Amino acid sequence: MFPLDPRLPAPGAEALLDELAPSALVDPDGEAHARSGGLRVEEGDALVVATSGTTGSPRGVVLTHAAVHAAALATSTALEVDPERDRWLACLPLAHVGGLSVVTRALATATPLAVLPRVDRAAVEAEVRRGATLVSLVPTALARVEPAWFRRILLGGSAPPARRAANVVATYGMTETGGGVVYDGRPLAGVEVRAVREELWVRGPMLARSYRDGVDPRDAEGWFPTGDAGSVAVDGTVCVRGRIAEVVVSGGEKVWPAPVEAALGEHPGVAEVGVVGRADPQWGERVVALVVPADRAAPPTLADLRAWAKERLPAYAAPRELVLADHLPRTALGKLRRPALAALAARAGARR
Repeated sequence: MFPLDPRLPAPGAEALLDELAPSALVDPDGEAHARSGGLRVEEGDALVVATSGTTGSPRGVVLTHAAVHAAALATSTALEVDPERDRWLACLPLAHVGGLSVVTRALATATPLAVLPRVDRAAVEAEVRRGATLVSLVPTALARVEPAWFRRILLGGSAPPARRAANVVATYGMTETGGGVVYDGRPLAGVEVRAVREELWVRGPMLARSYRDGVDPRDAEGWFPTGDAGSVAVDGTVCVRGRIAEVVVSGGEKVWPAPVEAALGEHPGVAEVGVVGRADPQWGERVVALVVPADRAAPPTLADLRAWAKERLPAYAAPRELVLADHLPRTALGKLRRPALAALAARAGARR
């Protein structure tokens, strides 16, 4: 099964269908329509899930029944899920692993489940009154609800806010790992994480079998190189710094966008923020902050944000350029689309 996001415009949906090559398309009425050129699946395959496409075109990730089951059990064990008293709420898009894995967890453990088409505060509160105790959210969605409504909230999709309620569990994972595999810095049972030349590698029974084109993302020993920079402490605690391809090297110092975004995001004049690097003749790259102001009539200045950042981060991480925007490009899950963000910064720089 390959869940297709119904919000995709027709050209985008067709392009994704061509890339992932299903043999049939099932419409909302349940009628199947055959498609030519469909790729075969192997025995044991359960799902094909598209990656979020934050750094490029989405890829189809093949997850087996065994992998889906392993991911569901690992999460349920970590959260001490009790089907007699717990109830999952799925309100993230089911076309992405963060939303779909809520459904598979509920099915694997026979835990009651409610599904909403979107994160709507009133609808979420209504499901809480009906008994929902567990939910998976992204930071933009977390801001729309009251955390105290739930026993546990799994938070993924992007860097967690600097301050969060005690019942909010920051998760790390991706489509290739079947969802979150590190909770609050600790790998789930059966998951191994190591750092290889500052890149995080993951191994566990919930990893994808392959991409839809047949390429196996794992090495011969079953390790998956994530493309994320990070470290693993002696006690096994995992620290994630961000995508290796996104690091900004300014004056010889590595600046990771996520901590800068977290710091600037706490500024009262900032509603949204994204950080990228741009070529700079003096520094090699300079840190650029793209900001949606909280008050468009009185936006923060570069000097304001630099001073704010320097109180919380090393001085070299403070932005050297500010771009004001009406909105920031995001995926359906609220992740910043980095290539589009960089293009927005480049266009703004060209206009200066």
